Amino acid sequence: MSRRLFRIKNALSVCSAPLEVLISLLYWGLRAIDPTLVMPSWVVLDPYADIGFHLMPALMLTLDLLFFSPPWTIPALPALGLSGVLAFGYWWWVEHCYAHNGWYPYPLFELLSPWARAGLFMASAAFMTASTVALKWTYERVNGWGSGEVVKVNAERLGGEVKA
Repeated sequence: MSRRLFRIKNALSVCSAPLEVLISLLYWGLRAIDPTLVMPSWVVLDPYADIGFHLMPALMLTLDLLFFSPPWTIPALPALGLSGVLAFGYWWWVEHCYAHNGWYPYPLFELLSPWARAGLFMASAAFMTASTVALKWTYERVNGWGSGEVVKVNAERLGGEVKA
């Protein structure tokens, strides 16, 4: 694989892995409380498709991060900014689609007032930041971050750079 594609993959991983972990936690948590919050009662989704859409991306991206990626260098505050941008962008997209289609992608959004939806997306940005921090912490424990040469050798082997 080319170094350029590897670096692009690693840059995208900083937002996609925490986002997918957030999506999985929200989806399966809400589904455990009441499945009709995330899927209309008339929808029948094959369990393999459901797992494929709402669990496997988080699992695969987490495994990729832990075993095939250089360490992330994003601090918590920029992670919060990135999470906020993604949450606001998705909120805008959901409202835009609702304006054209007349329905929301998840029934939960129908139940919430506009202010409650805004709160949900703000809370999601905070949870995504927590997901980023948790993934960084897990990476450090699995790969020996902070042990000097181990980090430098692993980052160089994986095509990344170690920033002091």
